[in-house]
Amino acid sequence: MLKDFYKYQAQTSPYPLGMEVSHAKGSYIYDTNGKAYLDFVAGVSACTLGHQHPRVREAIVNQLDKYAHVMVYGEYAQDPAVELCKLLAENTPAPLDKVYLVNSGTEATEGALKLARRVTGRSQLISCHNAYHGNTMGSMSVMGFEERKQIFRPLIPDVDFITFNNEEDLLKITEKTAGIILETIQGGAGFIQPHNDFLKKVRQRCDEVGALLILDEIQPGFGRTGKLFGFQNYDMVPDVVVMGKGMGGGMPVGAFMAKSEYMDLLSHDPKLGHITTFGGHPVIAAACLATLKELLETDLMPQALEKEQLIRKLLVHPLITEIRGEGLMLAAMTESPEITNKVIFKCQDKGLILFWLLFEGCAIRITPPLTLSNQEIEEGCGIILEAMNEVMSEL
Repeated sequence: MLKDFYKYQAQTSPYPLGMEVSHAKGSYIYDTNGKAYLDFVAGVSACTLGHQHPRVREAIVNQLDKYAHVMVYGEYAQDPAVELCKLLAENTPAPLDKVYLVNSGTEATEGALKLARRVTGRSQLISCHNAYHGNTMGSMSVMGFEERKQIFRPLIPDVDFITFNNEEDLLKITEKTAGIILETIQGGAGFIQPHNDFLKKVRQRCDEVGALLILDEIQPGFGRTGKLFGFQNYDMVPDVVVMGKGMGGGMPVGAFMAKSEYMDLLSHDPKLGHITTFGGHPVIAAACLATLKELLETDLMPQALEKEQLIRKLLVHPLITEIRGEGLMLAAMTESPEITNKVIFKCQDKGLILFWLLFEGCAIRITPPLTLSNQEIEEGCGIILEAMNEVMSEL
């Protein structure tokens, strides 16, 4: 299988990890040799409830027994999608009350950027240095990392950048600005949290000049920071929320959400202002709905903060300079990318899955399923410390 993987499947990097997957269940992934790997990555924050969660699996099977795709998005009323959007609206702060379902986080970003221009009639978009919002052309245009996008230029014009947490830069948001897009917690940059009421101050500036504030919740969303959405930790509400990853419990999905007055503009002048064939797919929506209900009906979200404290208590080592992030969106920082690489590879050999962040080479990603047990946390952290001891002895 590995030989065919390299031969027939286009790769995203020169050196993929290359694990041959047999099956996955709970917090573990198993290779074709029967080796178990404790998953501290959750498909890069996507498998919110772990692997093969009974409630998600049952929802998928039950929906498959009824119908799968029947019509392009927005024409037919289909119960899983309608119930999902209603439940999201009921559990998200006002005025956010209408959802557009798409197929991925980057597609949700595209829709949100279009919405900002449609609402305001303006063209300028603002993002942050070291931001990541997806990899399609619009999302890449608001990516704040030139090395990854230079080869694909020209991109969308009239995009400018500020520095996350830099209040002086907020004056760059003006009456010419359609919208500013921010990650609630910067992901690829190293899990950088907003400080000193930065998000509230962006909100205030947007109100002053009539620009839309778009928050990218693709990674922090769906319980990972102890709340349904990360912005709920910062006493403010954006105009548009972009979501994906953990929303689907391991299934491919994205969505953007705003108040009805804004979202309804996508239906006219021109009509079909944003369209998708498979957005709101009933099987995917059923998985999302099951995931959302599980989060709302259990204590998994507040547990994320308790599990964070356990990880911070256990992961104390001379090679760890700090642990960034909140809840189960954490990054253990080392002094160099070389140390980080050695730790990640050693941990995989020892049966623990860790991963990298896009732009910050010193970071070790720790974004496990929210269902991870305390015993599994202790097991995984023990493996990390063991690997770090070995790395330190080699330095």
